[in-house]
Amino acid sequence: MRTLSTSGAHDKEAKDLVKTEADQQEDHEDNDAAPMQGLASLPVFFDLAGKRVLLAGGSARAAWKAELLQAAGAEVDVICPDPGAGIVALAGRCELVHLTQRRWQPEDFNGMALAFGDFLAKDDAAAFYAAARLARVSANLIDRPEFCDFQVGTIIDRSPLVIAISTKGASPVFALALRGWLEALLPRAIKLWATAAEGWRAKLKVRAPSARIQRRFWEMFVSKALGARAPEAADFDALLTAALGESRGETQSPRAQGSVALVGAGPGDPELLTLKALRVLQAADVVLYDDLVAPEIIGMARREARMIAVGKRGYRASCKQDDIIAKMIMLAEAGKKVVRLKGGDPSIFGRGNEEIASLTAAGVSVEIVAGITAALGAAASLKLSLTERDRARRVQFITAHAHDGRLPDDIDWSSLCDPRAASAVYMGLRTLEALSQRLLAEGIDPFTPAILVERATCPDERRIFGTIADLPAKAATAAPSGPCLVLIGHAFDSASERQNEASRTVGSLSA
Repeated sequence: MRTLSTSGAHDKEAKDLVKTEADQQEDHEDNDAAPMQGLASLPVFFDLAGKRVLLAGGSARAAWKAELLQAAGAEVDVICPDPGAGIVALAGRCELVHLTQRRWQPEDFNGMALAFGDFLAKDDAAAFYAAARLARVSANLIDRPEFCDFQVGTIIDRSPLVIAISTKGASPVFALALRGWLEALLPRAIKLWATAAEGWRAKLKVRAPSARIQRRFWEMFVSKALGARAPEAADFDALLTAALGESRGETQSPRAQGSVALVGAGPGDPELLTLKALRVLQAADVVLYDDLVAPEIIGMARREARMIAVGKRGYRASCKQDDIIAKMIMLAEAGKKVVRLKGGDPSIFGRGNEEIASLTAAGVSVEIVAGITAALGAAASLKLSLTERDRARRVQFITAHAHDGRLPDDIDWSSLCDPRAASAVYMGLRTLEALSQRLLAEGIDPFTPAILVERATCPDERRIFGTIADLPAKAATAAPSGPCLVLIGHAFDSASERQNEASRTVGSLSA
């Protein structure tokens, strides 16, 4: 299990992020280690504003490349004898894209910063590349890595922040998948902070000419930029005041404001974690996690974050709720970004209101990040809908576990017996027998389908199919030990029928 990195280690990480080129050169001169090797290609960001780029081709792929180039400020000369509709339309609406309908010629490379080509025939691509080499213009032939002086990576655009991913042409699909993962980690306001940095850099050099003060300013800037909120005009003065204060020997800069996010980890499958939950986890200083959260999800948190187990399990030794709340307040008041990671959704039987009220009363900022609750995960795993026009007009989530561990007395039994309702019973394994007997006494159809799902969406998920009358006996025989959910209602007829058909098929094959 990871432990909390010291504040010194965290400061070092921030400093490494904002080291200047001169700093890195000094580090390199003092480094006796073997030089870096094996870099597949050198990532370079090319300023194309006001420069000319040649593009030979008229396909949809060429049109996308032309749109990308003009977005970077390039004057794009597109040359193609028979351009497609996309490139024609782009040239008509973009003043930086100039279309000439003829074959390319060697003199077209004159004055070009870069050249791109899109050709079906390999010989045509080779000829274009040879002409570019002769004109000493770096070229890229679309989908022909053997004729490329450079690659255009998959782009994440938060301009002026731009991130590019390259596999050196080996697997563009892989690069796209990585882009999606990184997109999820970036705070929504990161573009605004990058824009603010553009405006603040010149102002900072005037107000704080010392390189040391500037560095400290940007160290603290990084910490704020990776948070959730957008920058404000007052942030510049606050950061500068803190940096100047430290330079004068003041012992403490203003303490960062901490926060708490109640985050839903979903029903178990790590792939069901939401993008927002992943981003918040990646920005956390401390994560307080429940027992039911999958280890794979816990492992997605920021590597330097402190991980604290605060599991609460029925009928077992557990952390007290008051202690958990006190710990969250203490950590937030110390300036930490705290994540309270809960199984399922934090608003479904997760005592969220208690935590929200206590945190709010203590003046701690609270955010709720929704998760997929167990009932939805179980329904998806069973390939069924919780609603059906002719069978289930209402979905209801209930808990069959009161504070004393017994079946609650304040349940609306008539609603659970309603044949037009689909019911999901949380924490109902220990009280399943009592629940079944009470529903039968209240008049529920004894043949109403009832399904117990253990560890919903996990690789070791187990289902027990039955009716409200016989499910308790079947569950007792199976003796499930993991978290269980019970689904009750005629909306689940189809799932029960599929299970019965599968059982009959297996039986006939065995015979």
